[in-house]
Amino acid sequence: MSQIVTSEELFKLLAQSGQGDREAFHNLYDATSAKLFGLCLRMLNRRDLAEEALQEAFVNIWHHAQNYRPEKAAVMTWMTTIVRNKCVDLLRVTPHENVLKEDESYDDWASDDLGPLERITERSESKALLNCMGTLAPLHRQAIAMSYFHGYAHEQLAEQLAQPLGTIKTWIRRGLQSLKACLQGGQ
Repeated sequence: MSQIVTSEELFKLLAQSGQGDREAFHNLYDATSAKLFGLCLRMLNRRDLAEEALQEAFVNIWHHAQNYRPEKAAVMTWMTTIVRNKCVDLLRVTPHENVLKEDESYDDWASDDLGPLERITERSESKALLNCMGTLAPLHRQAIAMSYFHGYAHEQLAEQLAQPLGTIKTWIRRGLQSLKACLQGGQ
């Protein structure tokens, strides 16, 4: 199942997986693993850790597929969250290996060259998110991008951005409030 799969097809595959259908789970894996592996690689910067995170995430997806609720998130968003959480767990175990280099900036995470994460976000809801991210203050945008797309904890952000922890939390909170307003059309 190497062709592009719609959200509805992903929902059907996940629902069938939740009922123990191994063939559906295999097809779900085939349809999503490349994108999710790209996210793992981007967050962890090491192939071996990315493979480990992806494997653990798919085990988690298999065990919790029956708990998926479509009213809370799209299938790909739900799966991406599970993968991101596994990556964050691995980052906590090996934080010294994933330190931001002095000449790097995460403010360009939505660049024109589509990386694995950006390929995931080509759907209309994600385009809206990218547009709204562009309206944020640069420091709020950078803090949110580093936190949600690269797995940094608030404490790591404070250290990387040389800001007090309270400031980082405020930037993220205000940024998320602005994003919510923008996505709801309230801006």
